Amino acid sequence: MESLSIFIRVVEAGSFTAAARTFGSTPSAVSKSIARLEARLGVRLFQRSTRAFALTAEGEAYFDRVAPLVRGIQEADVELRGDKPMMGPLRISMPADFGSLLLDAVTERFLPAHPGIHLEISMNDRRVDLIREGFDMALRVGRVADTGLIAKPLGMLSMVLVASPQYIARRGVPATVAALEDHDHIRYMLAGRPFPIQFLDAQYIPRTGVFDTDSGEALRIAARNGLGIAHILQASVERDLAAGRLERVLPEISLTAVPIQLLHAFARAMPARARALTSFLAGEIATYGSR
Repeated sequence: MESLSIFIRVVEAGSFTAAARTFGSTPSAVSKSIARLEARLGVRLFQRSTRAFALTAEGEAYFDRVAPLVRGIQEADVELRGDKPMMGPLRISMPADFGSLLLDAVTERFLPAHPGIHLEISMNDRRVDLIREGFDMALRVGRVADTGLIAKPLGMLSMVLVASPQYIARRGVPATVAALEDHDHIRYMLAGRPFPIQFLDAQYIPRTGVFDTDSGEALRIAARNGLGIAHILQASVERDLAAGRLERVLPEISLTAVPIQLLHAFARAMPARARALTSFLAGEIATYGSR
């Protein structure tokens, strides 16, 4: 079981070094454990060289079969322990701007209720590679490309168009979707392309931006400082709207909400600690989606 657990973690982490870090071990010890497993099976599970590290065909087939079984055994141990607390680490990536809205709830309510769970949260909008970078889960806003990972929908989030009072006083407000063409835009860039402004019955993609960014927080700050119109999560700017630092643009025309999903690399058997965090985040996100 120990060798199988190490094998699964090496595959998920993408390297012996990353796997060793999660076990508090050394790459050498992990390598020796994998070598013993390969000797017992009589096959090579990994192709290893100074330039490459990848599963062999036999390794892929073995992982697909044993990962759900090992996860199931680990889950059964947790269930049988009954009232014993959930324990263990979880490494999760969250978008910086929206993730910051969840931090109060996570640190005030979730962690005190589960003191055995250790969270490591990376706050940035970069689309991390869960397997190669050793993340357990990633919170993603917007459509998710097929990555081979499991994506769990957590809800829908409302979008708004906003601009500062200074910008509106200087440039006026667009009366129609077509009038957006005559305004300055702060564009959110995703994979090098501007994120489209999706209305219920139309779509507008700003051809040029006075400020482009891949950060939701930078988007909000630039809008607040009067650079132009921003297409942004409503939850991220609620305080700015309430305080008058930002105003809604075309509020009478509904924008399409975006999905928020949790990607994870736990195969089919998610550990209890990960299930608990997922359920908690879904509950918190539902409060934003209903606003």
